[in-house]
Amino acid sequence: MKKFLSSTYMAIILLFMYIPIVALIILSFNSSKYMSTWTGFSFRWYGQLLSSTIIKDALRNTLIIAFLSATIATILGTVASIGINNMKKMPKTITMGITNIPMLNAEIVTAISLMLVFIAIGLKLGFLTILIGHITFNLPYVILSVMPRLKQTEISTYEAALDLGASPFKAFMKVVLPDIMPGVTSGFLLAFTMSLDDFVITHFTKGSGINTLSTLIYSEVRKGIKPSLYALSTIMFITVIIILFIANKPKKSEQ
Repeated sequence: MKKFLSSTYMAIILLFMYIPIVALIILSFNSSKYMSTWTGFSFRWYGQLLSSTIIKDALRNTLIIAFLSATIATILGTVASIGINNMKKMPKTITMGITNIPMLNAEIVTAISLMLVFIAIGLKLGFLTILIGHITFNLPYVILSVMPRLKQTEISTYEAALDLGASPFKAFMKVVLPDIMPGVTSGFLLAFTMSLDDFVITHFTKGSGINTLSTLIYSEVRKGIKPSLYALSTIMFITVIIILFIANKPKKSEQ
């Protein structure tokens, strides 16, 4: 009975999570633009998606900003994590506390603060300000992903590499980096996902003349979301599922 209730509970949770996505996927193949009416199966909205310059530009901006911000935040966050890890106990505790503030703080506060700083220093709102904003809020996620791996790393292996004649940089690249790579990879993927999904910071730092998917969808809500965006969401969801299956594919045991 306990197992049945547990399975039922999980099934209900999964239904709540995925029924909206299933509905979106079904509507992306509806030839009608109205959600309440099914007029037949069609690839009409996928065709419109491929021919829409506005959506393609927003998608390109979203991917470029997400990749660049995640990459830069991962590099800066990894270096910062190494510095924090080598601090004494009290400065380390204070620094980690400061690092946690952007994650606990309301995102709109961070967004407005960044916008005011950019305006105060005379930086025109646009691609660069969005990128800086995304790097700023991605950094804590990278640091908190890398720090646990650094704590598990044995400093003696790094020191042994130095004793054997390796330079500090080479010892880091050959000894420390492979040990912390799972944390670095997790930090990059988390930062990429957060940047891809962000709306609030993008909205306050983007200025005019540039859109990402989140800001484009927000602007479409007032006029009515185009079904071509359902098609785009379906493609993105299926792409993520395929990547997850590939990443989690069990490896063949060595003979």
